[in-house]
Amino acid sequence: MKMKSVFKICLLAAFVLTAVFVSAQSLKFGHIDTQQLLQVMPERATAETTLQKVGKDLEDQQTTIRTEYEAKLQNYIAKRDSLSDVALANIEQELQDMQQRAENFRQLAVQQYQTKQGELMKPIIEKINKTIETVAKEQGLIYVFDTQQGSPVLYKSNQSIDLLPLCKTKLGI
Repeated sequence: MKMKSVFKICLLAAFVLTAVFVSAQSLKFGHIDTQQLLQVMPERATAETTLQKVGKDLEDQQTTIRTEYEAKLQNYIAKRDSLSDVALANIEQELQDMQQRAENFRQLAVQQYQTKQGELMKPIIEKINKTIETVAKEQGLIYVFDTQQGSPVLYKSNQSIDLLPLCKTKLGI
């Protein structure tokens, strides 16, 4: 009776170990450097060109504001000895107001640029994520790690599937 119990326990242990080993063998992992994929996306180049134009337009506006301020300042410096205290105070207030408007514009320009960047990049990032998901499902992967620089992946086995070439193919790049 005791031998039968030991045999059953050994048989059960062998079955459990086999099941664990088989299930562990079927777990598949993948990795991709999303920044590398993003760099080869044609949409990124278009978005970058648009962002450069937006940046230049904002920079031109800021240059105009700065030029107006500098002209007003030079006028103030040139005429300060011949103006009354009231006129000087008015010009000084105008200069302070112009500085404040310039700072407000700078902050607004940064926000506008970042908003536009988000608008342009969002569909590209969504396309990348959808492609990664599709390829991962096709490959039967349970996890995909992003191996871009600064990511927390500490080790990458040769058994991990590199999705970059597969995603490029899927995207026709």
